Amino acid sequence: MQQALHRSSLVPRGFVVESACYEGDKAVITVRASGSVGMCPLCGAASRRVHSRYRRRVTDLPLSGRVVKLLVIARRFRCDAVLCGRQIFTERFSDGILAPSARRTARLDSIVHHLGLALGGRPAAGFAKRLMLPVSKDTLLCVVRRRHRPPADPLKVIGIDDWAWRRNHRYASIICNLERRRIVTLLPDREPATARAWLAAHPTIAIVARDRGGGYGEAAAKALPHAVQVADRWHLMENASRAFLDAVRKSMRQIRTVIGATTIDPQLLTAAERLQYEGYLRREETNAAILALSKNGIPIKQIVRRTGHSRKLIRQVIRGERTDVFRTRQSSLDLHLPWLDNQWVSGCRSGAELWRRLAARGFRGSLRVVSEWATRRRQAEKADAKNLQRIPSARTIARLMTIGRDLLTKAETVTVAAIEAGVPTLVEAREIIAEFHLMIRRKTEAGFIPWIERARASLVASFASGVAKDEAAVRAAITSQWSNGQTEGQITRLKLVRRQMYGRGKIDLLQARLIGAE
Repeated sequence: MQQALHRSSLVPRGFVVESACYEGDKAVITVRASGSVGMCPLCGAASRRVHSRYRRRVTDLPLSGRVVKLLVIARRFRCDAVLCGRQIFTERFSDGILAPSARRTARLDSIVHHLGLALGGRPAAGFAKRLMLPVSKDTLLCVVRRRHRPPADPLKVIGIDDWAWRRNHRYASIICNLERRRIVTLLPDREPATARAWLAAHPTIAIVARDRGGGYGEAAAKALPHAVQVADRWHLMENASRAFLDAVRKSMRQIRTVIGATTIDPQLLTAAERLQYEGYLRREETNAAILALSKNGIPIKQIVRRTGHSRKLIRQVIRGERTDVFRTRQSSLDLHLPWLDNQWVSGCRSGAELWRRLAARGFRGSLRVVSEWATRRRQAEKADAKNLQRIPSARTIARLMTIGRDLLTKAETVTVAAIEAGVPTLVEAREIIAEFHLMIRRKTEAGFIPWIERARASLVASFASGVAKDEAAVRAAITSQWSNGQTEGQITRLKLVRRQMYGRGKIDLLQARLIGAE
């Protein structure tokens, strides 16, 4: 059934249209309130006595591609209440229609708010101009800040982590409600005192999911001693894998001895490999000087002052983690190596011809890559049994030792078998890390204490010591359903919003946009 379209339906409810006209590219609609009673904002008494009238200019939603200006005829009333301290008051409208002193209707202000949440300042201002909503970038950001309301839900399970304002210089903290999967607040730094003060103000929190850093754990233990702390499972898995990689780096000298790689003939190296080998020789001289000072009982701080190297580098040398000769990177030829080997065996030894045949098969790499492979293969065939063939890096060896044997080539299988036979301590470290990963995947802590004792006597003793210090949180991570993955995802979203604002948004604006958009 068709209904007549009244002019009053084009303006917010509660208004009556008195007149409408066009002024250039604007539509001006004169309106007044439909009621005859005003409510005193101080005492709440109703009044019908009109003192005077005045006009308010308010922007509303666009109409037919034109900006709409509402000319609101507002009234001033006299308050007749004897005890009220206000004699004259201005007519009030509902906050859902027009707020006091507002220059935009509530429905337009809501759209402006959501534009600011979604796009920020300058992009939203440009988009609003196309929508015939005249609003500046500063106004958009002011609306986002003004309409921000922090969540008032009671907190029981939270996740806390840090994020970088500027990497390696300034950090802040993010706190999420893991039950509601939403951000609660942003803290201006990651100091334990700041986190402790915020946690102490929320005593209802029962579970705190965090990373393995000591700051948040210490703050939670002091502010909420009754709360259960849960270490992040992803960080536990990653730290365990990194511990095995460090064990491989410590064992690189033994691995080279087992494989038979004890000497290097520079004449058999490519130009890039020769540069890496010369750098390796310089590193070996530095390593020898640092190890000599360490054997004499000189502390790390004194070694740093004498050599001028960083504390991190000194520790890597002392731990035996700086012994790689060549850096092995993933190559675009990796998928085509079996085909290249077959072509080489069949008699095709020209790098250019190999590249042309490979390009016909869909290879999109350059001629230089294939020529270097052919040169390296030709030089390897000239080498005798005493010369070193190129061996994998520590990272590659760690990967080969931890993936399935059915995914290895024949040469890789032989290499792994030689390492396993010659370096049994590395095999033990791999089994220990695999057992830890299995405990996390199966969510069972059976054998956790024996695992710590066994790991402390292996190449991954440092990792085991860290797990033992944070034993309660690690146990909770293995058995609990909560983890800090949701917080990590919110950090990714936060970084996206910061990049949209070119990194210039302050913490209150970031918080308003992140929480308001949920």
